[in-house]
Amino acid sequence: MNNLFLTIDSGSIDWARAQFALTAIYHWLFVPLTLGLAVVMGIVETCWYRTRDTFWRDAAQFWQRLFGINFAMGVATGIILEFEFGTNWSNYSWFVGDIFGAPLAIEGIVAFFMESTFVAVMYFGWKKVSPGFHLASTWLTGLGATISAWWILVANAWMQYPVGCAFNPDTMRNEMVSFLDVALSPFAVDKFFHTVISAWIIGAIFVVAVSCWYLMKNREIRLAKESIKIAAIVGLIASLGAGMTGHKSAQSVAQVQPMKLAAMEALYDGGYGQGLTLVPGIEVPYALSFMATNDFKGFVPGIDDLLNGYTRADGTEEPSVNEKIARGKLAIQALADYRKSKAEGAPDAVLTQQLQTLNENMPYFGYGYVKDKQDIVPPIWVNFWAFRIMVGAGCLFILYFLLLAILSFRIPYLSVITRRLLATIGILPETQADSHDIAGLPAWHYWLAILLVPLAYIASESGWLVAEFGRQPWTIQDMLPTWVGVSDIESCSVALTFFLFLFLFTLMLCVEINIMLKQIKKGPKS
Repeated sequence: MNNLFLTIDSGSIDWARAQFALTAIYHWLFVPLTLGLAVVMGIVETCWYRTRDTFWRDAAQFWQRLFGINFAMGVATGIILEFEFGTNWSNYSWFVGDIFGAPLAIEGIVAFFMESTFVAVMYFGWKKVSPGFHLASTWLTGLGATISAWWILVANAWMQYPVGCAFNPDTMRNEMVSFLDVALSPFAVDKFFHTVISAWIIGAIFVVAVSCWYLMKNREIRLAKESIKIAAIVGLIASLGAGMTGHKSAQSVAQVQPMKLAAMEALYDGGYGQGLTLVPGIEVPYALSFMATNDFKGFVPGIDDLLNGYTRADGTEEPSVNEKIARGKLAIQALADYRKSKAEGAPDAVLTQQLQTLNENMPYFGYGYVKDKQDIVPPIWVNFWAFRIMVGAGCLFILYFLLLAILSFRIPYLSVITRRLLATIGILPETQADSHDIAGLPAWHYWLAILLVPLAYIASESGWLVAEFGRQPWTIQDMLPTWVGVSDIESCSVALTFFLFLFLFTLMLCVEINIMLKQIKKGPKS
């Protein structure tokens, strides 16, 4: 693995990271809507299967057309994203390809083929297969997309919490020793549920926005009313679920990525009973400790604690970063000595001693490439504000969908009380002029629903920023820094493709938005 020890041009590192971030951000514009619409269109077709009302069939076909447009764009960006591991991150791929490649291969072979098969039946099988089989195909299309997300998130979670592997000094590669540990990692499970449930929010917001546009234009009234009811329930369940799974994810981060949690809070000096900062100067007492440890008085380390070393709550000592750097260099040197000794035919006793030194210090292997302890501190302001945008938007969505569900279903007493409260604070007029507004809200609510679509995407992308910026500088947590995993290629080559992808992805996004808007304007009977 000679390339691992090369000093690679810093420009190549920056451009490779920028290109991967660009592709991932654009890809994530399409994936959440795919996962969210899959749930809505499945519910709508289930209503058709139970009632045989042609309205529900037309509604299902309408949402499926929008799903298909978005699905195609997501596939295109996803394929490019996977190829970048080989082109821009070849050292990383060589070092851990045996592990990282397994979930991606399963995703491609099983989940993607599952999606491709059943999506064809869903679109072209309305008159060719039985209603039950068609309904199953619709749900299996959504299930395939969800399974695809599972394996991709397993791969990402392994990078953040590498388990089920062992380093082989003879091949200089990390090799999988337990597939189940990789596939069922608690970190992967938490990440999957939080990510997928959060995607349902985007699907629900999108459906509400499209429906409100129809109400604003006084057309497709029944489609809008029924779709809002379905989206309100999906959105409320998803918003509450995202909050609960987010809490569980925060505990996982606190255990295996404490520096990420400290960066999210801009917490430099940790301690017991830490408060959660809402905005600078305002905090909720003890909330951070509870979020991280389920104990209001639990210990949360800060950035300085992690840099300089500290005593954990259980009494064990966490070494300083400088100590980890020293031990990482010992591991790198022991590996080099072992390979040299083995090539020269050294006695087994010498090889055994060198392997023992390597194994003792292997947990800090990646630190051996770190020159300054400050290099392991991720961008504070990005993590701090991205986390607050994500959580703040999530709280807003809970309130919004709760209000929408109450008013959409006209729940007795509760709906009346809610309307009176809204009228008291000036949000709802005393008389409801628009009889088509099922939520009983004024006309500006239509625009609010539409404006919530970009907010939902901003919140979703903010979550991605927290997940990825928070683990910097690690490509693989504590094992491989970014500047070691990158390919040894000219920075100008990566820069060229960066701008090429920027143009292509932006064009694809504009094309998708244009097609989607045209389809929405045509309506379900097109």
